[in-house]
Amino acid sequence: MTKIGYARVSTRDQNLARQLEQLKSAGVTKIFQEKISGKDSDRPQLQKMLNYLRDDDEVIVVSLDRLGRNSKDLTDIIEAIRHQGATLNVLNLPSFAGIEDSNLRNLITNIIVELYKYIAQEERETIRERQRQGIEIAKKQGKYKGKVREYGPDSPNRQKRYIYKEACKLLDQKKAGNADLTKRQIARMLGIAPVTLYRIEKYHAEEKNQQER
Repeated sequence: MTKIGYARVSTRDQNLARQLEQLKSAGVTKIFQEKISGKDSDRPQLQKMLNYLRDDDEVIVVSLDRLGRNSKDLTDIIEAIRHQGATLNVLNLPSFAGIEDSNLRNLITNIIVELYKYIAQEERETIRERQRQGIEIAKKQGKYKGKVREYGPDSPNRQKRYIYKEACKLLDQKKAGNADLTKRQIARMLGIAPVTLYRIEKYHAEEKNQQER
């Protein structure tokens, strides 16, 4: 039996160290790790882990939400683990390792996992409903400004604020005929994808329209 760990954080700015330490303490000998959103199961390292599994392997995660964020994805991933003949161990859930009957141990573990999946789904739906209500109240009060754009003047990322300003400057120069550059060349110079530059251009135009009103 091989103990296989899966660790995940949602963004590149977050740190995997705590999860990795806990997995190693649990005796994990191989770890698949990635920095990617858990909004769906289309994750490279998760798929590699599922393909790597063999009979009697044990998949270990720190918490259930590292595997997935909604009940359907979690169900599909857990079923994929079982289909490979492996079992799942979630470190922050109760452990039934002391129960000798493996069928009874798996049955109780499955019940606990289903309970936590239900609770997690309910919590997410409650949070979304509160966010919706908060947005509606803010709109009525004229305080809602919408989501902060990744590339924009108010971006929390200093480098992306700078890229936005430089992109706007180059786009304005191009429009005025003062810059002999294609949009693809501008995107390449700034190290962003062309589609990102098009989004910046659209937002910049909206911003200028609002200023002219």
